[in-house]
Amino acid sequence: MDFRGGRNVVLAAAVVAALALFPLVAGKFGIDLVTKIMIFAVLALSLELLVGQTGLVCFGQAAFFGIGAYAVVLATPQYQAVSIFWLAPLAVACATLYALFVGSLVLRTRGVYFIMVTLAFAQMAYYVFHDTPLGRGTDGVYLYVRPSAEVFGVTLVNFEKPVSLYYVALAALVATFAFLAVLLRSRFGRALAGIKANEQRMRAAGFSTYAYKLAAFTLSGAIAGFAGVLFAVKDAFVNPELLAWHLSGSLLVMIILGGLGRLWGAVIGAFAYALLQEFFQSQAIFGDLAKHWLLGLGLTIIAMVALLPEGLAGLPAAVSRRLARKPARSAGGNA
Repeated sequence: MDFRGGRNVVLAAAVVAALALFPLVAGKFGIDLVTKIMIFAVLALSLELLVGQTGLVCFGQAAFFGIGAYAVVLATPQYQAVSIFWLAPLAVACATLYALFVGSLVLRTRGVYFIMVTLAFAQMAYYVFHDTPLGRGTDGVYLYVRPSAEVFGVTLVNFEKPVSLYYVALAALVATFAFLAVLLRSRFGRALAGIKANEQRMRAAGFSTYAYKLAAFTLSGAIAGFAGVLFAVKDAFVNPELLAWHLSGSLLVMIILGGLGRLWGAVIGAFAYALLQEFFQSQAIFGDLAKHWLLGLGLTIIAMVALLPEGLAGLPAAVSRRLARKPARSAGGNA
């Protein structure tokens, strides 16, 4: 058995167990905060598939997230509960179709042009919901009745209860992480790694790189739409800011902070970014300086990225290398 692989499985199980037990000791605010972070961790994983695993820097991931969230609210009658078992697939399908449409066009560009075109399509979606009756403008739309989750008259999940939402978000995060971990070990995942390393060589080897990248882009949009479903059910409110470019920028910061190229990095980055934001916004700690929380957050992220080029996920390896060098230096000095 691979020791490192076994150690990672044990660590993952411990983290999941800790998250599962967290509601037993946390208050309402803590449960709500961690639920939100787990939803954004799912969203960060969707971007990690593109940036960290395929080498496609997308600056429009928020569009798929927002479309999924809006689809849930707009497809729900004002005072009638709708089954999540058809509402969620509908919302994910809307995000997936838009990702397929956008991907089929933007993947014909490269480099900075790819980044700018993804941003342009995201802003187009933003203005559709911001400036047309569809999204009700900046006021947004409320979800007056959360979806139902019943099978043969038996309620499986009560989405009105914060603890139930917490465990749904946890299950979604674990399922998304496991799905991507298995996917990246498959032939498809190895092809994406090859495209990231050297796309021209992959083409020469007979791979249709465009088809692989389009599949990755579409799948990424579907996962982002799924995160949007979770967010809409949790907050029962959506507005155009869910599709804004600054959310896409925050997602990029999350996966860079956590460590590109590692699925764990996206999850760690989402938690670190959200907790740092809460820390610097705390008036109890910073008083009036909390109004300028972006300054403290920005400086901290710059310092962390400078000191940990591999991200927070690479911290154990960096510590191990430093500890390994110390005995070698000591031995050299004694000699």
